[in-house]
Amino acid sequence: MIATAIEQRASDLYVLPVKAGLQIRLRCVTGVVTWQTVTRTVGEQLIAYFKFHANMTVSERRRPQVGALTWHKPYPVELRFSTVGDYAHQESLVIRLIYAYQQTQNAYLVPQQAGVLQQLAQQRGLMLFSGPTGAGKTTTMYTTAQKLAATAVVLAIEDPVEIKEPQFIQLQVNEAAGMAYDTLIKVGLRHRPDAFIIGEIRDAVTAQAAVRAALSGHLVLSTVHAKSAAGTVNRLLDLGVDATQLQQVLTAACYQRLIPRIQQGPAVLLDILTESDLWQETTTVSERWRHALETAAQSGHITAKTAASFQTG
Repeated sequence: MIATAIEQRASDLYVLPVKAGLQIRLRCVTGVVTWQTVTRTVGEQLIAYFKFHANMTVSERRRPQVGALTWHKPYPVELRFSTVGDYAHQESLVIRLIYAYQQTQNAYLVPQQAGVLQQLAQQRGLMLFSGPTGAGKTTTMYTTAQKLAATAVVLAIEDPVEIKEPQFIQLQVNEAAGMAYDTLIKVGLRHRPDAFIIGEIRDAVTAQAAVRAALSGHLVLSTVHAKSAAGTVNRLLDLGVDATQLQQVLTAACYQRLIPRIQQGPAVLLDILTESDLWQETTTVSERWRHALETAAQSGHITAKTAASFQTG
C-alpha cells in the first residue's frame, strides 16, 4: 500500500470506513483516487499495524491520535499519521507522505519562473506563497532559500519540519512547550539569520512577527491560506497587518499548483505578483497564468483538458 502510494507520488493516503469495509484512497496530483476496498477485519488490522509502529495507542479508537515514522523502501519517506473514530466507533486513518528534498525538487511549467524567484529573493522583504495542500509550496521555498545558503544563514520554522535540510537551522513548533511560531521567530532573530522560512502564517501574532522580521532587513518566505496571489494580500490585512507596513515589506505574492504533464511528472506553475500588481482589486489568477496554460497545451506538454481545469487556479 505504501509502496503504491510512493510510486504514484501520492501526498496523502486515506483508510476510510465504508459500507463494504474500509476503502483505501490516494491523493495524487490529479485528485483523490480509490485504490482498494478491504474487509473491515483487514482494514482494522492495517490501522492497528500502523498505530503500533508509529507509537500510537492501539487500543484507543475514539479519540484523535497522531504519530510518525520513517518508511525506508525504496527510499526514505517521512509518514505522518492521524486517526479518529466516528460516532459509530469506526476508526479512520490518514497518512501524509513527506518526500525527501532530493525527491521533491520541483520542475517548472514555465522554466523562467525559477529565475524570477531567485531575483526576488535577492531583494529581501516578505515573499508569500499560497495554494492547496500538496502544491509544493514548501519545496519551492526551500529551493529558493537553498540557493542562498552558500553565502547566507537560513533559519526555518515549521509545524512540523517536513524537509530535512542540513544547510538550514531548522526549528519545530511545539505549542505545548511554549514554542509557537511567534516565539520561535523572536528566538530566531537572535541567531542573526539572513533568511527565514516560516511554515505558515496562521494567526495575527505570527503575521505581525513575520512582518517585523522583514522590516528589519531579512528575507522572509512563508505560506498563507489564499485562493490566488492577490488574495494573500487580503489575508494578511484580515490578520491585522498594517497596510503601510505591508506595502514596505511585501516583495512578491505567489500562487502555485502542480500541473499534470503528458510525458513527465507534474510541474509547478506560479502566478507571481510584484509591485503595483500586488494591490489590484481582484481575487482571481492573472492573465499570465491562463496564457502559460494555453502555451503548455499548444506545445504538447499538457492536455487541453488539463489546461481548462486549471484556468481559474
